[in-house]
Amino acid sequence: MFYEVSKEVFEKLPNFVVGVVAVEGFDNSKEVPAIADMLEENAEAVRKYFEETGNKAKNDPFVVPYREALRALGINPNRYACAAEALMDRIAKGKGMPSINPAVDLGNAISLKYKLPIGAHDIGTFVRADGTGRGEEDTGLEVRPATPKDTFVPFGADENEFDNPEEGEVVYVSGNEVRTRRWTWRQSEVGKITENTTAVLYPIDGFSDLNLNEVKAAMEDFIDMVGKYFEADGKASIVSAGIVDKDNPRFEF
Repeated sequence: MFYEVSKEVFEKLPNFVVGVVAVEGFDNSKEVPAIADMLEENAEAVRKYFEETGNKAKNDPFVVPYREALRALGINPNRYACAAEALMDRIAKGKGMPSINPAVDLGNAISLKYKLPIGAHDIGTFVRADGTGRGEEDTGLEVRPATPKDTFVPFGADENEFDNPEEGEVVYVSGNEVRTRRWTWRQSEVGKITENTTAVLYPIDGFSDLNLNEVKAAMEDFIDMVGKYFEADGKASIVSAGIVDKDNPRFEF
C-alpha cells in the first residue's frame, strides 16, 4: 500500500511535508479511557490558549501558514478552512470536542496538542486506480489535483449522493474516490473511521521550514500511543511511519 503526493502539489507548495503513520491490526470497538482523557485535556489546553492569547483561530500563528498554503493551491481559506483551524475554532468558541471512537479521538488529540491538521483514513477502503481491489496490497491514497472522473460523497450522505470536485482542486483520493476535498477541508463518508475499522492511515500535514519538528513529534506520539493502547486478539498493532516531501513523494507500507 502507499501514500503519495503529486508533483503538481509540490510545484505549488515546495515546502509541503507530510508525516505518515499507518496503523494496522487493532480493535477500534473497545473504549480506551486514556485516549478519551487525553482528548479532553488537550481540548481544554487549546481553549485556555485562545482565552489567554485572545487570538482567533484564523489569525493564530499556527494556522496562518495553512491559510497561505490554501491560497497557493487556489482555495479560499475564508470559505474552506483547513482541518486544524476548524478544530481549534470550534474549541475556541466553547463548543467542546466530542469523543467519537478511539482511533479518531487519538488523531484529534494529537492534532490539538501540536496544532497540526491530521487526517484519519480507513486503509481497508483504499482502492486501485480502476476502483478495484478494496483494501488490497497495491492500493493507496494520493494527494493530487482532481479529475472529471473523481467523485465525492459528503460526510453523512448516502453513497449514491455524490458530487464532483472542481477539476484541478487538490484532494485526498483513492482511485477516483475523493476522501477529503480542498486539501484537508471536508471529509467523505467513504473511508471514514468506524468501530469496524482495523487499519488507519494518519497523514500529518506540515511544512519543512516551519513545523517539521512538530510533525515528527506528532509521529512519535502516534507510535507511542498505538503501542500502549491498540491491539487485536492480544497482539500489538503494526505501525509504519515515514516522511513524504518533494524529494520523497511516495511512502509505501
